[in-house]
Amino acid sequence: MNPTRRTVLLAAAGSALFPPVAAAAAPAALQPYASYWYPDSLPAGTPGSGITWRSLKAWRPAEDADLAFNAASVPLAPRFTPTPANATARPGQARIQALVSFGPTSSNPSQGSATADYYALTHWAYIDELVFWGGSSGEGLILAPNAPIVDAAHRHGVPVLGNVFLPPVAYGGQLSWTRDLVQKDAAGRYPLAARLVAVASAYGFDGWFVNAETGGGDAALGADMLGFMRELKSLARAAGQRVTWYDAMTVNGAVSWQGALDSQNEAFFRAADDMFVDFRWTAAKLAASGQRAERLGRSRYELWAGVDVEANGWNAAVNWDAIVPRDKAHVVSVGFYRPEWTRNHLPADRRAPEDFHAADDRFWTGRSLDPSRPDGTDGWRAPAVSVADRSTVTSLPFASVFNTGHGLRWYEEGSVTSDTPWNHLGLQDRLPSRRWVVRTGGQRPTVSFDFADAWRGGSSVLVDGALDEPATVDLYAVRLPVTGDTIVELTHRVDTGAVRVELAVATADPSAPGATPPYTFLPVEPVGDGWRTASVRLTGLSGTAHAIGVRLTAAEGPVRWRLGRLAVHDTARTPAAPSGLRITAASAGDLRLAWNAAPGAVRHYTLHRLLPDGTRRFLGATCQRACFLTGLEPEQGERAARLELRAVGELYTSSDPVTVTHPW
Repeated sequence: MNPTRRTVLLAAAGSALFPPVAAAAAPAALQPYASYWYPDSLPAGTPGSGITWRSLKAWRPAEDADLAFNAASVPLAPRFTPTPANATARPGQARIQALVSFGPTSSNPSQGSATADYYALTHWAYIDELVFWGGSSGEGLILAPNAPIVDAAHRHGVPVLGNVFLPPVAYGGQLSWTRDLVQKDAAGRYPLAARLVAVASAYGFDGWFVNAETGGGDAALGADMLGFMRELKSLARAAGQRVTWYDAMTVNGAVSWQGALDSQNEAFFRAADDMFVDFRWTAAKLAASGQRAERLGRSRYELWAGVDVEANGWNAAVNWDAIVPRDKAHVVSVGFYRPEWTRNHLPADRRAPEDFHAADDRFWTGRSLDPSRPDGTDGWRAPAVSVADRSTVTSLPFASVFNTGHGLRWYEEGSVTSDTPWNHLGLQDRLPSRRWVVRTGGQRPTVSFDFADAWRGGSSVLVDGALDEPATVDLYAVRLPVTGDTIVELTHRVDTGAVRVELAVATADPSAPGATPPYTFLPVEPVGDGWRTASVRLTGLSGTAHAIGVRLTAAEGPVRWRLGRLAVHDTARTPAAPSGLRITAASAGDLRLAWNAAPGAVRHYTLHRLLPDGTRRFLGATCQRACFLTGLEPEQGERAARLELRAVGELYTSSDPVTVTHPW
């Protein structure tokens, strides 16, 4: 890696990447953070403020006080590839890996925080592997991804890898840490390989990205690293995990970035599931690398060609034809380094959620902002142009309130129940992958996630435009069973104008990539004032639904129409209540809570405070069975705070509450 890129990483690791939030001020004993370790030995001296030095070798799950807050709960969802939205996106060829730093190595809250200014990644449909990037010589080298990120990724079928980062000597790396990682026991085994697999199993993520960049090694160390990688892969595979190698250390133990798959790193590639090819690649090197992988009996798409977007985002100069040419088979896959540029490059006063999503859509979809109509003159070859999207919407019940995982307020049934900005990716819905395909013969309306109002969570879908011709908005590619009992519910609202709404359902694929799904249009009852929920029975349809959308026809324009909830089910379900709600630790108004899982399927849990006047205030939500609350204060005349916990099901129905009180 280039020094400038590493300098940015290490500087960021020493200070908060986000504005200060209430949780950051809480006692360290109560506030849970994402976990990080050194392999075994710790640095000399004492850690900086807010940093805890830990040894992975000494880690035991039973002694991990924050494990309940950090362990993901959403299993990795299977996904399918629908007919591509355009004629250039190819299934079964290049894939996308993203190396993302969501926060600092230390002091990265386990369960979100009180700011909407966050990299709320939503374009999971194009991603095949997410690496929880980070680590620094002064904090820790081995990072376990926090639960919200894993839960959001898993909901969309994306595996998440923790990061093992052995830094260059110039940035504090010590060769002793590399030797610690690959140490052997008396039986010749690699104990830290087993410990890494145990961490991933306990925390619920999918494996490790190994990045050995500390120079000064020799052939003996190279042999030890290769043995370690072989054992790590064997143990990981048995546990259903995966391992990716970064092109840095070579078989002779030295660090020499090849920018290719060649004789210097082939053994490490064979000992891993994939390899990130350093940025020094050329078209010739990538072509030769793909051929070499195939001679090994491996797929060329198990090589990720590094594309550095940390500094310039979609303005980065990239030889796209060397990776994903338009006129022949893709050469290798794409490894994006730091796509959170879409947030980080925005000025501080332009980081509202809508600003971030506008930039993120431009990055992943392209300048046209419609994957069905790629802009051929766009110098940035967005993933949607080359890579087919995927979907995990395959079973009933299915519902979405179009929650992106952050917001300016929290809404329930259209009312604000907390006016505190927030982020928590674990609460993110399965979101429309093709943002935004609009089919119209007239002026194209603007379609976006909007944060000024919502039905539940923090956002809704807003369609805004003249609608001088009917416009169909594709929402979801699905594989859902359809019977005479299947019902689709839409919770929607008209802010401006008047509009006729129809549900669009296709029970077959489009005739070709880029073609319109063969929709059947079913009328939706008219909207009155405020939010209304309409139920549409799929009468006359049977088999399997392949696509769901809406068609809007203006009766009076221009139109501003919101969609707050979409649900598909054949039986309404209300979850059972959890049990055993208890306060496990308290310090003034800072609390740790835990509970027993509700029986049956649960999407997440919500916590509210019941106020003396009988109203409820939203405090937080999580997919875990433990939650940290901070900054609670007594209301006037209140002797104890009463807290209510509910289980929320896939249809966003809530259980009866269980309560606990916290005396003041």
